[in-house]
Amino acid sequence: MIKLSFQGALVGLVWLVTAVAASGAPAVTVEVAKKCAALTAKSFPPRVIGNPAAGSARGAGPERRDYYRKCVANEGKTETPEK
Repeated sequence: MIKLSFQGALVGLVWLVTAVAASGAPAVTVEVAKKCAALTAKSFPPRVIGNPAAGSARGAGPERRDYYRKCVANEGKTETPEK
């Protein structure tokens, strides 16, 4: 009896994970990801070239992440941030 309920719970969990994964957002293409990474780097240049630990000359981490997410959501079409 216990073994049967465990198997039922396992099947239910697999079904739930599959349903959630199927309804997720579409995958980002490599081209869009590269374009958005380049646009983000151009809009938020590093403070010291070649040293990512130095931070960026404009904006902070959350601003860069938001910019990148908006770029990906718009399929690589974005504007430079107003600074």
